[in-house]
Amino acid sequence: MNFVTENIILIVIAFASGAMLVWPLIQRSTGGPSLDTLAATRLINDSHAVVLDVRDAAEFATGHLPGARNIPLAELAGRGTELPAGKPVLVCCASGNRSGSAAGQLRKAGRDQVFNLAGGLQAWRQAGLPVVR
Repeated sequence: MNFVTENIILIVIAFASGAMLVWPLIQRSTGGPSLDTLAATRLINDSHAVVLDVRDAAEFATGHLPGARNIPLAELAGRGTELPAGKPVLVCCASGNRSGSAAGQLRKAGRDQVFNLAGGLQAWRQAGLPVVR
């Protein structure tokens, strides 16, 4: 017991760092599979996937994937039915965080072919892929 009271700060730090290591795994499991830019490009070209950008309209206007539809994350629950049925959906945002949450919402709404763009628009641009305004 004496050990715990003397080293409480170290124990808290150990638990916090462990939680930070596990958090990305938990996020991935709720949002569904993530695709890198190559796999995302194949999905768009081969399966004619719908690209859904969940950033705000102002962010969307600064540049987005070609053919992307913009439904901000805050509006997705009410506007998710605007996406065509029977097609895979590739969800993207600036860095891949909001899109993971959006993919989870779409999965809960009954969509089964929902994919998150890993790294978001940042990864897309770093790969040298086209962005339109």
